[in-house]
Parts: sequence; structure tokens; C-alpha cells
Amino acid sequence: MCVAADWRRLYWWVVLQWLVGVALSAPCAQRCDCLPKLLIANCSSRQLSIVPSGVPDNTQTLNLTNNHLKTLSRRQFSGLTQLRELDLSDNLLTMIEVEAFAGLQNLLELRLSRNRLKIIPVGGFSGLPNVQFLDISENEILVLLDDMFREMASLQKLEASENDLVFISNHAFGGLANLQELNLDRCNLTSVPIEALSQLTGLMRLRFCRLGLTTLPNNSFRQLGRLQDLQVSQCPWLDSLAANSLFGLNLTSLTLSHCNLSAVPYSPLHHLVYLRYLDLSYNPITTILSNLLGDLLRLQELHLVGTGLLRIEPGAFRNLAFFRLLNVSENRLATLEESAFHSVGTLEILRLDGNPLACDCRLLWVMRRRPWLRFEGHSPTCVTPVPVQGRTFADFTEVEIPRLFTCRQARILTRKPQDVRTDEGHTILFFCAADGDPAPSITWLNPKRSVLTGSGRIRVLANGTLEVRYAQVQDSGYYLCIASNAAGNDSVSVSLRVRGFPASARNRSGSFFLEGWSFASGQAAVNGSQPFPFDVKTLVIAVTMGFLSFLSSVAVCFVFMFFWSQSKGQIKHTATIDFVPRSTATASGGGRTMETGRFTMKLI
Repeated sequence: MCVAADWRRLYWWVVLQWLVGVALSAPCAQRCDCLPKLLIANCSSRQLSIVPSGVPDNTQTLNLTNNHLKTLSRRQFSGLTQLRELDLSDNLLTMIEVEAFAGLQNLLELRLSRNRLKIIPVGGFSGLPNVQFLDISENEILVLLDDMFREMASLQKLEASENDLVFISNHAFGGLANLQELNLDRCNLTSVPIEALSQLTGLMRLRFCRLGLTTLPNNSFRQLGRLQDLQVSQCPWLDSLAANSLFGLNLTSLTLSHCNLSAVPYSPLHHLVYLRYLDLSYNPITTILSNLLGDLLRLQELHLVGTGLLRIEPGAFRNLAFFRLLNVSENRLATLEESAFHSVGTLEILRLDGNPLACDCRLLWVMRRRPWLRFEGHSPTCVTPVPVQGRTFADFTEVEIPRLFTCRQARILTRKPQDVRTDEGHTILFFCAADGDPAPSITWLNPKRSVLTGSGRIRVLANGTLEVRYAQVQDSGYYLCIASNAAGNDSVSVSLRVRGFPASARNRSGSFFLEGWSFASGQAAVNGSQPFPFDVKTLVIAVTMGFLSFLSSVAVCFVFMFFWSQSKGQIKHTATIDFVPRSTATASGGGRTMETGRFTMKLI
């Protein structure tokens, strides 16, 4: 009975509204509908090719959408001084003459979207001192000219997306000190119009989407100290941000999605201490490193959807005391450890769905916090181990969680002693195989207890083996292998002793010292022995280069003699040379006699 009464009441209300609309409508412009009480003139979809005359002077809203208008002449709307909203979208406009809107002193909103404008002349928007919203999107505009918005001092939002923009003049936005929002989506810009943007000192929201940007250079947004929301997305060639590209900004929201960033841009982000929202989704980011986001003290939300994320390191979100939402769905994460967070007590929303999760002890903290965590309707699913494969987090009971979400401590399998004694120059391998669930990571420490990496003369191979190439005396000592996983650690030490060559053996091997000269050596003396000034490789190279230099000099001399001899007409194959030998004393009187001599040389 009550339902029937409600339907009758609704029926009579609709009838009344229709009667009121008919009563209020009155003739106005040709092919237009006017509602004098609402001060609205509706001329939409009337196949108009010119702006109709006869619109009441007190009209505040004029709808001319979806017509065939091609040109707006000078002072086209001069009689409509009370107009507040003008919509010219979905027409065929190709020309707006200077002062076309002159006289519209009270106009607040102007829409020109989905037309065929290629250029708007300077002065086209003159006479619009109070317009707050301007929409010129989805046209064919190629360039924004200097001072084209100069007389729109009250403009707060400019929608200029989906144009053919290739250039924005340095002073195109001059006079827009009160502009708060600018959208430049889907244009042909390949660089940030830095100089033009610097005119917008009051800008609070900026959208750069679907552009051809390749990088954000330093000081890209200088003078935009009031900017709070920056969106740069759908830029597939954007693969880098200069270290100071965001310098001077005090953003609270930053979106850098659907680009080609291969790593979190830690350097450009570190000074954004007011940032609360960060979206890096759909970039090829595989790792979030530890302790590099700690400067974002106020960060509350982080979105990394569909990036191919493989690992979030322990301490990745350290110092983020207000962190409440993490969305890492549709990635390749096997786990997310509690140690990644500053505190999981503030976490409210966690999106882990779409990841190949291993449901073991590393995710036990998530299961225990289910009463306080929200998965936003997308409960994560276990992929491994086999006993829980395919089960969602919501399927587990409190009783079975401690029994199923377990790990097996890391255990080193290579327990055989590895004590190596060797001479200098040999290459040594130390093995360290380990087992556990999850698979443990292998870390090697040198005798000074520093972590060894996968590069250098002493390095850790991919299978966990330690390689010491060209062993030196200073490499001697105990090396420690540590296998670790979420359940615990195991370690084993190995020993290396490298014998140095005795001094006599070094001399015989070809090393040399010049008397009276002192050679600086990069290695300290071992057991009091004098260090080698040169290694064997250096000596071989030096001798080879010297020998080649000698041979080349001899060859040049022979070639020179050959061409010299060929250049003479008659060649003398023999030559007689006189010489004066040393004087000799006579045996009797001590006097001196001089002897002459000569010899003959044959030229070959």
C-alpha cells in the first residue's frame, strides 16, 4: 500500500515539473528554447551555422553545442552582458576573431572543446576579465602564443589537453597569476616548457600525460612553489629524471606512472618532505632498495602496480611513520617481509593480489594482522608451497596459520674443512652450498669482516662460490660464509695461506733493481723481503716494446740506404777511405812518427 502511494506521488511530481517547464518556456531566439525563470537559453543540436539573434539579454547560460558554427566574429555576444556560462563545444569552429567575446564582463565559464581551431590569435580572449574556467581541449591548436591569455586575470583552470601542440611560447601564460590547474595531456610536446610554466606562480595542479617527454631536466618546474599535485603519466619514452628536476617543489601528490623508469627516482624525490601520495605504477621497476625513501617523512600512500617488482628490501620504508597504504599488486613478489616497514602498526590497506606469493613464515605477520588490514576486496593467493597452493588469505583459519606458515632454517651443506696453502699467483675456489626454506642467500666476509661482492679480484660467484684470483700474500686469513633466510642463519669459515716468493727467486724470475734507485711499490713488503718493483707482465710488455723499437730503427736505416743508393747514377760498389792512426813513438830518441793508413769498403 505504501509502495503504491509512493509511485502515485512520484507520478504527479513528474507531471507537475513538465507543466511548469511548458509554462516557463517562451519564444526567444530562432530554434532555441528559453527558460526565463532559470535564465537559460538552450540552442544545442539545432544545426545552426551562425550564432542566433534574439537571445534574451538577461540570459546567464547559453548552450550552443553540437551545431555547425565555423567562425566567431568580433563582438559576437556583445548584448549578453549577464551571461555567466557559454558552451560552444562540438562545433566546426576554425576562426575566433579578435574581441569575439568582448562585452562578456560577467562570464565565468567558457567551453570551446571539440572544434577545429588551429590557432587562437592574441586578443581572441580579450574582454573576459572574470572567466575562471576555460576549456580549449580536443582542438588542433599547434602553438600557444605570447600573451594570448593576458586579459584573463581571474582564470583558475585551463583545460588544453588533446591538441596538436608542438610549442608553447615563453610568455604564453603571462598574466595568469591566479591559475591553479593546468592540463596539457595528449599533446606533441617533447620537452617541458620550463620558461612558460615559470609564469604560473599560483599553480597548484599540473597534468602532463601522453606526451613525448624523454627526460625531466633540472629545475623543470622552477617558480612553482605552490604546486601540490603533479601528474606525469603515459610517457613511454620518459626513462630518467635529473637529480634536481623536482627541485623547489612542495608537492603533496606525485604521479609518475606508465613511463619507462627502471628504478625509483630516489634523488629527485628525497627533498619532497610534504609528499603524501606517490604513484610509480607501470614502470619497469624491479627492486625497492633499503633506506632510500626515509626522507619522505609524511608519505602515506605508495602505488607500484604492474612494475615487475621482484624484491622489497628490508628497511625499504624506514622512517615512514605515517605509512598507511601500500599497493604492489600485479607484480612478481614472492614475499613481503615485516622488516621492510618502519612500523606495520600504521598500515591499513595492503594490496598483494596478483603476485606469486610463497606462503611461509615471512608472510606470517600479514596473517596475524588480518583483523586490522584491508585487502580492498582482492585477497592475496598462495602460489607456493604445494600444500596451500591456490588458497586465498581469507581461506585460512586462525588454528592452521601457525602450522602452515613456517620456514626451515638455512643450513650449510659444505662442512668439509677448506684450508688452502698455496703460492702467489694461483687462483683458489672455496665452496659454500646451503639448503633451507625459503632458499637462503649466501654472503662472504673477508678476513677484515667486510662483505665481498660479485666483482673484483676476490669475488662471489652466482652459485655462492668464493673465487680468489691471482692470490697475494695479503689475501691470507679466514673467510666466513654465511647462509641466511627468514628462519635463521648458518656459517662456516675457510682458511687461506699464501706463500710469497723468496727474494732470490724473485731476482731469478726476471725482476730487477737498479743500484742507487728506489722504486715505489703498490704492495707492502712481506716478512721483511723487498717488494717487486715490476710484475712479470709489465716486464714482458716493456721488453717487447723495446725490441720492436730496435727492429723498426734498423729497418728504417736499411730502407734509407737502399733508396739513397738507387738514387745515384753510377753506383760505386767499393770505396777507399784514408785515415790517420794514432802517432807512435820511436824506440831510440823518443821522437814521434806519423803513419798513414787506408781501407777499402764494399757496398752491398
